[in-house]
Amino acid sequence: MKILIYGVGAVGLGLASCLLKSGSEVCLIARPDTVGELKRGGLSRTGIFGSFKAERDSFTAYQSLDEIRDTKFDFILVCVKSFDSASSAEDISRHPGIFDEDTKIILCQNGWGNAEKFLVHFPKERVYSARVITGFTRRRPNEVEITVHADAIHIGSLFGCGLECVEPITKAIAEGGIEAVTVGDIEKDLWAKMLYNCALNPLGAILDVPYGVLAEDAYSRDLMSRIAGEVFAVMGAAGFKTHWVTSDDFMKVFYEKLIPDTAKHKSSTLQDIAAGRKTEIEALTGSVLILADKYGVEVPYNRAVYAIIKFVEARRSGQF
Repeated sequence: MKILIYGVGAVGLGLASCLLKSGSEVCLIARPDTVGELKRGGLSRTGIFGSFKAERDSFTAYQSLDEIRDTKFDFILVCVKSFDSASSAEDISRHPGIFDEDTKIILCQNGWGNAEKFLVHFPKERVYSARVITGFTRRRPNEVEITVHADAIHIGSLFGCGLECVEPITKAIAEGGIEAVTVGDIEKDLWAKMLYNCALNPLGAILDVPYGVLAEDAYSRDLMSRIAGEVFAVMGAAGFKTHWVTSDDFMKVFYEKLIPDTAKHKSSTLQDIAAGRKTEIEALTGSVLILADKYGVEVPYNRAVYAIIKFVEARRSGQF
């Protein structure tokens, strides 16, 4: 099984480690510094699922799809940040030598709206989505630590396409150390993750604390409940569904299961801000605001945290 991982940040490294451990043929597309480190030192994984080292000659790594010759992949895992979805879809589409009609593209990204960007270039039968709620931290360009894990990786189609074709990759990921399964209701999973991320990610960044600390304080708990309630209202107005009937039902699981399992994790938004990188706030809270405007739902708490993150982003980038 030949697998291309497009985007080798923390999630890309983590998934690559699983696939290499299970014996898949893996090719990585990454930034120049990451490619250099991978070629020098191989790929290393540590953390809650144990240590694993893939030697440098056990995979290939390139800076561009232009460097790949005579290889058609069974799966392309897109692990770039959500703000790069459109450019990534276009880049992959411009390299027909790496895929055929049986190649499946699996989007392993945060946020909502990534799949639509790929439908511009690919038929819906090729585009699948993954819900990942495992915490990955990249210690060095070629080293990843798995810090927390809330549930299995779920892979499915937002467009009602068959699941048998993606069973091989879920099996490979699971054999490599992280449980993975196919699901027929990935929309519900993605909106469950949106609820989780919108409640925790911006606030964790603004307050500079791990998720568990947010759950310990009455004021931050109140904010998270209000944010999640607004997201739930927007989701319902837009006609989307998740696994819970009400936001209260979700918050019960949120506090009893999801936060305890990821209590030590620091949000990706916080990590991006600390590193001076662009955040994914547009695909998270930004997507909620777009739908809220479209369907006439008031979301003052989501607007507030969105505005604060945008301010911090601009300040860190030197815009003022």
